[in-house]
Amino acid sequence: MSSALARSGDATTATERTESSYEWVTLGTMGGPMPSAARAEPANLLVRNGSAHLVDVGDGAATAMTVAGADFQELRSIWISHIHFDHIGGLFGALGLRLQTRGTGPLTIYGPPGTRAIVDGLIAAMQPSARSGFGVPGEVPIDPGASITVVELDDGDVVTLDDFTVRVASNTHYSFLPGSANERDFRSLSFRFDLPQRSIVYTGDTGPSDKVTALAQGADMLVTEMIDVEATIANVRRRAPQLSPAEAANMERHLREHHVTTADIGMMAHAAGVGEVVVTHLAGGEAQGERDAAARYAREIGNHYSGRVRVANDQDRF
Repeated sequence: MSSALARSGDATTATERTESSYEWVTLGTMGGPMPSAARAEPANLLVRNGSAHLVDVGDGAATAMTVAGADFQELRSIWISHIHFDHIGGLFGALGLRLQTRGTGPLTIYGPPGTRAIVDGLIAAMQPSARSGFGVPGEVPIDPGASITVVELDDGDVVTLDDFTVRVASNTHYSFLPGSANERDFRSLSFRFDLPQRSIVYTGDTGPSDKVTALAQGADMLVTEMIDVEATIANVRRRAPQLSPAEAANMERHLREHHVTTADIGMMAHAAGVGEVVVTHLAGGEAQGERDAAARYAREIGNHYSGRVRVANDQDRF
């Protein structure tokens, strides 16, 4: 099959949608925890006038949200796909900014098991700063946890928020032993946002998954992670030579089994019958210095899927 290739210049501009419709903004499109000069850590924004929702919150997400033109005071919810640090590293900054700017509106943080413990720990870590306040006598400290609610999600959950619905599916980013404590305690999640005008499925990090394919059935847009396995493994070996043989083996297994390749994406998009594909969380050739890696990725996806494929950059709008 052939694919309609589009790069970031084809992404929707802010003025092309009505004020009542939601835009999806790829705030950070880097895959994995290695810092990049070209791409920020994973974070996305679902936004329209008066309402903003972060979907994953990698390092620098609060700043990236502001760069996108969103009002931080209008942040209504944060959706966490899984608790790897590259997807939650910006949560402390977002909550701290909310405290310092005296944000008082309700904020709900949705995520897998473990989210509540993380948020509770961050709020506890904010207490000294909250108590010191502006450093003036007689100031009444603000509770950094005020108006924050945490909702832990699991496979099959459905959440209604404002005028849209979110459906949840567990995916294959983790492969703990069946029946183990880790399998019971941890999840990696994918989300389907059924909005008034369209439906968007966000895979988060996942390997090939029947549940994610089912979640994406008929969606207008599939926002998916992607890994170039061999290039990523080479980059990890180059940048983290201190890994022990056992650590390196576990990392390689994780990269090969717990992420999706371009072929996986194309087959998933074709099977689900999605309207278009947006590729983010890019892990691979760019880090190795490959020019036009994005064009190659889109072509490879197009070998299995005939719809439109767009490879996202930071701050692209869809």
